[in-house]
Amino acid sequence: MKAEDVRKNAFCMPFANHAYPPGPYRFVDREFMIITYRTDMDKLRAAVPEPLEVTEPLVKYEFIRMPDSTGFGDYTESGQVIPVNFKGKKGGYVHRMFLNDHPPIAGGRELWGFPKVLANPVLEAETDTLVGTLDYGRIRVATATMGYKHRQADLAAVRKAMDEPGYLLKILPHVDGTPRVCEIVEYYMEDVNLKGAWTGPAALQLFEHALAPVADLPVLEVVSAVHILSDLTLGLGTVVHDYLA
Repeated sequence: MKAEDVRKNAFCMPFANHAYPPGPYRFVDREFMIITYRTDMDKLRAAVPEPLEVTEPLVKYEFIRMPDSTGFGDYTESGQVIPVNFKGKKGGYVHRMFLNDHPPIAGGRELWGFPKVLANPVLEAETDTLVGTLDYGRIRVATATMGYKHRQADLAAVRKAMDEPGYLLKILPHVDGTPRVCEIVEYYMEDVNLKGAWTGPAALQLFEHALAPVADLPVLEVVSAVHILSDLTLGLGTVVHDYLA
């Protein structure tokens, strides 16, 4: 194989059989259950990297069902997003993320810097309840429940929140183990088709686990919950802060 062929065809690892195709990545019938809860402010500040700023003691615990996505297939993820401020702009810092499909784990980490690890999240309706569970191996890490479509949510407010940027701490190591990439990435959800959004009573339990420490940000009070159905494109990111510059 000639060097020119390597340069022309290099996209991601492994070279001979890419783990995921080039974007953009479109999601159809993407379903969210997001439970916002109050937690310990000092622990939030310790978890969020500067120059992102924590402004309130809140965490959004998310379960996301993705039955139809280009390149990534059918999978589910779960994790914690922390509301932050970056240079006067409101957004969400993705703190932890767990999912059950290799291509979006590889692509999410390599392209954007999503902190994705392998686990087994589930989001499904159980009679009158929307239920989200996260298991790491055989161990239950999180359980969330919400009344199924009790009331329509404020669609304008939901859409405004979906238009806010997300922030990621992307780290790629050099061959000697030192960081070769260490930066804050900003990304957006694009071409959003909001099909519906609902709210209702909700509960959230987080359990201690050494390798899936979601309980390090403890649940002090459930503030709100929203169930969303949408189509969207996950936009590629922009570097907004480089720690190595």
